[in-house]
Amino acid sequence: MRTTMHATPTDAAAIEAAAADWIARRDAGAWSDDDARALEAWLQAATAHRVAFLRLDAVWAESGRLQALGAGRGRTGVPPRVPAGPADLSTLTFAPRAPVRGRGRGAWAAAAFAACLALVAGGAWFVSAPVDPVDYRTPQGVTRTVALADGSSTTLASDTALAVRLSRSERHLLLASGEAFFEAAKDPQRPFVVEAGNRRVVAIGTRFSVRREADALRVVVTEGTVRLEPASGDTRQPTTLLPAGSVATVRRDAVLVRSLSLAEVEELVDWRSGRLVFRDTALTDAVAEFNRFNTRQIVIADASVGALRIGGSFRWENVEGFVRLLERGFPVEAEYGQERIVLRTP
Repeated sequence: MRTTMHATPTDAAAIEAAAADWIARRDAGAWSDDDARALEAWLQAATAHRVAFLRLDAVWAESGRLQALGAGRGRTGVPPRVPAGPADLSTLTFAPRAPVRGRGRGAWAAAAFAACLALVAGGAWFVSAPVDPVDYRTPQGVTRTVALADGSSTTLASDTALAVRLSRSERHLLLASGEAFFEAAKDPQRPFVVEAGNRRVVAIGTRFSVRREADALRVVVTEGTVRLEPASGDTRQPTTLLPAGSVATVRRDAVLVRSLSLAEVEELVDWRSGRLVFRDTALTDAVAEFNRFNTRQIVIADASVGALRIGGSFRWENVEGFVRLLERGFPVEAEYGQERIVLRTP
């Protein structure tokens, strides 16, 4: 008998391989009382051994073709299925099956070993395989709302790239650039995770936006609570709970959280309805918002113009109308071109 059969592997893959090998040897023939005792000793050595053996044995029993071959049945048809086994793993024992008689036992053992592992791997893939692997991208000047396979939805802002990977075990989204607003369907078994740079936002069922820039990340929560944490799992980095009304800004390792009214946080994501809302905002920042949504860019030529403070609600696609309002109400002169509008003092 191979000495590897008596080892107690700690690695899950090694345990699966050992369990599959035991099953293949048991059903390949030349099974002795010593083999049965050795198997029992291996099973009793660790609960993980018994769990792996039980699961593989059930997979084998459930696959009619392999069961018929392994049991050496001569009749056609699928043999009767057997139960997966007792629920109490601490008292689990296995009776040896009748060995196969005939030639080619070694080849059958190898084939059964490979088939058993393939079935297990296939089952793992079925649980974790993406149900809706989709990549979304919006060009500049375009927003888009998409429905996700889990019942959630997301609205992508202008110039945004989002990768969606939903599976039966997890909901993972990667925001490569831009901003997206998420309405996460409630599913306590599958947290809704949005990863952006070195941070990720974790929710169960709530409404929030994530905005990724070159040097900063912003999270706005309009409903429920989300968790902001390092994407790498680094415990040295802070983990922050953000209830509704929170606006979190991350720059490098620093996290700044502000608490606003629900009306104010809704204004921050009002771009979804085509509007930009400013409250005593520096013109430099307001222009940056307009430029996010328009191919025709506003350029500030004088620092004194950029320092002006403005407020109001504006349609983000009406960039020229916004500039003309500036000219009427402020000491601003505009030079209009097809690709850009330059602002300077008169």
